[in-house]
Amino acid sequence: MNTETTAQNPNLDELVEDIRRWGVELGFQQVGIADINLSEAETRLDSWLDKNHHGEMEYMSRHGLKRSRPDLLVPGTASVIAVRMDYLPDERESPEHLLEQPDKAYISRYALGRDYHKVLRARLKSLAQKIESRIGPMGHRVFVDSAPVLEKPIAEKAGLGWIGKHTNLINRDEGSWFFLGELFVDLALPADQAEQSHCGTCHVCMDVCPTGAIVGPYELDARKCISYLTIELKGEIPVEHRKQIGNRIYGCDDCQLFCPWNKFAKPTDESDFRPRHSLDDADLTDLFAWTEEEWSEKTEGSAIRRIGFERWQRNLAVALGNAETTPELIAALAEKKNSNSQLVRDHVEWALEQHVS
Repeated sequence: MNTETTAQNPNLDELVEDIRRWGVELGFQQVGIADINLSEAETRLDSWLDKNHHGEMEYMSRHGLKRSRPDLLVPGTASVIAVRMDYLPDERESPEHLLEQPDKAYISRYALGRDYHKVLRARLKSLAQKIESRIGPMGHRVFVDSAPVLEKPIAEKAGLGWIGKHTNLINRDEGSWFFLGELFVDLALPADQAEQSHCGTCHVCMDVCPTGAIVGPYELDARKCISYLTIELKGEIPVEHRKQIGNRIYGCDDCQLFCPWNKFAKPTDESDFRPRHSLDDADLTDLFAWTEEEWSEKTEGSAIRRIGFERWQRNLAVALGNAETTPELIAALAEKKNSNSQLVRDHVEWALEQHVS
């Protein structure tokens, strides 16, 4: 960050109102301002790491205090502009119904369209340019789930919502189907009122979690979470969790799907987040038949790219092991018994064993 900002001393209240307006014009549903005191979140993070609930996500501890102290990550940071953007697509059938069809593939709703990192990053850069057009050069950096940033605690402090018992952010008027992004600035902007929790005595998210990963209110053991198992985990999926995964091949939305607050959620109008290649209604066997070249072509510009073709096939093999037995399914699995990947072969073998009568 360029800490030698030449920004003149604007009327900060008026500037914040302009920032909110510009944010909405750029497609964000809400813009908030947070200060950089994340001491409470830092304590919670340290406790979570001490319990090894982050599993193989060693990057969560790699950067020391930079994750919870924005001015250490980006020297000169005085405020964080936090934004949210809805992503829930308007689908032909409900995601809940899709989970009940074991021959279909369930992909977390956030990954059905264009990679959100690219969409939000471009909009946040435009927001920074609008601010500089008003006040002159300022020190700033844009983040979208791309650096050691505690984005949910920041968003909570900025009044965008509260962190629910499932550890996702919830907005009382919009539910939780939205992405978050941050603009670190060296302007001491007036901060918004932090949101308070409205989960009350509800524990639906804890009850519906297929693997029991929400081990207590506001406490997630990522090692059990299906999103972690299908996206973050690089090796073999533990056998004890494979049946629980069902047909979920990339991420899991159950804790959001059944959260009562999501009755207020609205489908997004953002064309970038519309499902591509019918991934919202795809057969497992069809996806398993993709060659690596087809996979590369059809996941171009998608968040799914991050897991690579090998883990994509690993996840599909598990889901096929949980599907109903058909000759087509057995043939699809048998075709991959001699995969070049030991990881895939092991999961295919397990899947075939599930269909032995």
